[in-house]
Amino acid sequence: MTISRSQSTPFFPQLRPVLAPMGSGLACALKRSRQATLDQLEVRFSAVLPQSLFPKSADGANSRARIYTQWRTFWSALWQVLTPGTPDRAVVRQLQALGVLGNSDPIAASDSAYCQARARLSGESLAKALAATAAAAEHKAPTLAAGFLQNRPVKAVDGCAITLPDSPENRQAYPKVQSPKNKEAAVFPMLRMRVLFSLASGAILSALTGSLVVCELALLRQLLGQLQSGDILLGDRGFGNFVVLSLLQKIGVDFIGRSKRGVDGRKRQQRLGRNDWLLTWRKSASASTVMSLAEWDLVPKEMTVRIVVGRYQQKGFRLRQVTLVTTLLDPQLYPAEEILRAYGRRWRLEMCLDDLKTTLGMAMLSWKRPPMVQKELQLHLIAHNLVRLVMAESARAHDRSIERLSFKGTLDALKEFGKAMGQARSKQKREELRAHLWRAIAEDEVPERPGRREPRAVKRVKRKYPRLNQPRHKFVDWPKRHERRRTAKNLRNLNRNP
Repeated sequence: MTISRSQSTPFFPQLRPVLAPMGSGLACALKRSRQATLDQLEVRFSAVLPQSLFPKSADGANSRARIYTQWRTFWSALWQVLTPGTPDRAVVRQLQALGVLGNSDPIAASDSAYCQARARLSGESLAKALAATAAAAEHKAPTLAAGFLQNRPVKAVDGCAITLPDSPENRQAYPKVQSPKNKEAAVFPMLRMRVLFSLASGAILSALTGSLVVCELALLRQLLGQLQSGDILLGDRGFGNFVVLSLLQKIGVDFIGRSKRGVDGRKRQQRLGRNDWLLTWRKSASASTVMSLAEWDLVPKEMTVRIVVGRYQQKGFRLRQVTLVTTLLDPQLYPAEEILRAYGRRWRLEMCLDDLKTTLGMAMLSWKRPPMVQKELQLHLIAHNLVRLVMAESARAHDRSIERLSFKGTLDALKEFGKAMGQARSKQKREELRAHLWRAIAEDEVPERPGRREPRAVKRVKRKYPRLNQPRHKFVDWPKRHERRRTAKNLRNLNRNP
């Protein structure tokens, strides 16, 4: 009798009479496992990140038929990012296990092929993947309050510094200013990153990087291309200046943020309400360093801005009273309360950077060449957006505030439910697991802590050893305890018997 493939049982032939009535479920599971990660990320997010984003090249790199295709390498690297601290060989062991499960060709135990495939990942494909995840998170996120800031898109800009491995290539591309007292001190290269967030979903829309010697305003100018006419940009005091506001007005974007510039209410142009007035700003006599002289001549000599002074009433906020500058001049369309509330939500977006650096382990990257550093950053941003997408789906399904959902809790739930979805035999069961995933995330809200103070300090010192602040061949280690005791004993004997 001929046995069809749907009735075959490759692992337990003697149990074929029992397993064959299950139909093609086992065959479908084997087919999925041949190119899937253990958490079934491809199956979960195939609608957002289709395989067409990582096509096979006609010639050159990524054109050969390989075990590590762009598609498989991308999801393997993404799984590695979502599981911080996972070494490369763990990814290879996972693919070996899935290969045995799916009866595919054996995979070599060395992680060299995987590292080379990861280096061949297309930066253009990663950029498209980042844009696709941001658009999906925006689509699923609960909308802001009706009429809030005239229903205009609100985006926030912020940034951070990231430590890189101490390699010659990274030191040359991202130098760090050394202390003049110890010019030979061993310092890690550092990268400066500017990120554009969405206020509704918290997803990362775009990011730009540069060394510490690159001006922040220069990075912001490059991000202006990601803004559209009608957007509202939130920023900290580093962006509330005449130059930035003039650049934003040229492209039809309004600004809300703090400013380093002194505000004198006695020189107000018009009073709009309590702690709310219009003021005239004039261009500086010295040209801006981020503009050419021709561009500086085109900047208007003065502009009218609006100053809003308010106080946060909610306990637990690090910032209680704030003075904001904005180009939203109409108090009827844009009340002062909405402007203050929008800036208050910007602080929550700063926590997204903490999620990236702490939860996803982006504070210290591991790849040692600048092109690979850029790809590793993009993978972290894509992973962040996928988690924010799941949070948005859960918030919308159970009518929760996305700001109250836990990023770490969502990441843990996504990994565990992903494993269960990989073992589900039917689409109905996978949909049931997805509904339980959303419910588990919605029930894991971040508790409200009124009056809680969060000082910027660490409670526990992680290492008892001194810092390696010199080259290795010049560093002198601390003497051991028995050596210190012996030295002290000899000194005591010398003092007794001079």
